[in-house]
Amino acid sequence: MADKTFTVTELSQFDGQNGQPAYVAIDGTVYDVSAVDAWDAGQHHGNVAGKNLSAAILKSPHGKGVLNKLPKVGILAE
Repeated sequence: MADKTFTVTELSQFDGQNGQPAYVAIDGTVYDVSAVDAWDAGQHHGNVAGKNLSAAILKSPHGKGVLNKLPKVGILAE
């Protein structure tokens, strides 16, 4: 995992828009979802990249199992 620590404000810049990568935070870890087709344009089933989606993933049909396939790019400072 990268050593980068993201603030909430920094994370919000990685929303998958205007050429930016799409990052999401889950349980303090920041993941890159840019290469996931389902995250086209930084959006996936009403969720938006650049945010802490820890609560949202618990409601998803795939749960946290999908996280093992994603690159970790840092941690979220709280």
